[in-house]
Amino acid sequence: MRRVVIGVAVLVVLAGLAVLLVLRLNAAPAPGTLYGNVEIRQVDLAFNSEGAVLSMAKREGDAVRQGEALAELDGATMRDLLALAVARRDAAKAQLDLLLAGTRPEDIDQARANLEVAQATEARDQGSYARLEQLAKHDFATQQAFDDARMALDVSRGQVAQTKAALAEAVAGPRAEQIDAARAELRAAEAAVALAQEQVGHTTLLAPSDGIVMTRVIEPGTVVLPSSPVYSVALTGEVWVRGFVPEALLGRVAPGTTVTLSGDGGKSWQGKIGYVSPTAEFTPKTVETPDLRTQLVYRLRIRVEHPDESVRQGMPVTIHLPGV
Repeated sequence: MRRVVIGVAVLVVLAGLAVLLVLRLNAAPAPGTLYGNVEIRQVDLAFNSEGAVLSMAKREGDAVRQGEALAELDGATMRDLLALAVARRDAAKAQLDLLLAGTRPEDIDQARANLEVAQATEARDQGSYARLEQLAKHDFATQQAFDDARMALDVSRGQVAQTKAALAEAVAGPRAEQIDAARAELRAAEAAVALAQEQVGHTTLLAPSDGIVMTRVIEPGTVVLPSSPVYSVALTGEVWVRGFVPEALLGRVAPGTTVTLSGDGGKSWQGKIGYVSPTAEFTPKTVETPDLRTQLVYRLRIRVEHPDESVRQGMPVTIHLPGV
């Protein structure tokens, strides 16, 4: 009887050891299995302008799409500045067009008529001066009358010269330097319009990528400055997994390699290795042994090909490398 009891005890012990061995074998990771975490990718969104916040379209937990308007600033002042810049640009363009069109024919005809009037006045004053000059020689005219006639002739000659210059300027049209200056003023006005349009655009806060609102930092009515946080958003446009690979498996993790990712809940996704660090995370010792070399690990990043809502930032995942 005693031998039977001892035999049963030995069988129980052997069975327990077998079960423990099986459990340990099942718990041990398969060759080519790595571990990592989904990267936490979040961004604090802010206006690139200042003013009072008129509206905020999202709250915590709301999904956002790339390019979607999330909040609006009071942009009345910016819109007024844009209207002013547009008016100045239009005025500068009109001035340039006026110079490029040259002098109107009517203005040239008027300049010619003014010259003819000045020439006629000069001829009249020339005759008066000549008569008084002869009379003055015989003391038939006073010196004052003679001086007045000479002065009138000088004035009429000056008017002729002035109207000739005005006619020449009208015929020649604007100078090249004037046109260049007008073009420069138009470029400056157009740049002012572009700047004003950009400032108006800054009054709308757009989502840089798909994501989920984590925190709504302020409420409508708050006066913000540039770079003041408005939302904190977790980006979901791309999902990356960060992990580490030992030196012995480097040959199986080349960039572009397709791997399988699985979560603790049993769901799996496909991923593609996008980056492997060129340097080890742990600096090797001066004298290395094979054991020490196998302790080196390299950081890698894996892009999840088709993530779904079950993939959460920061969650642990298991990385299954393809077989050799």
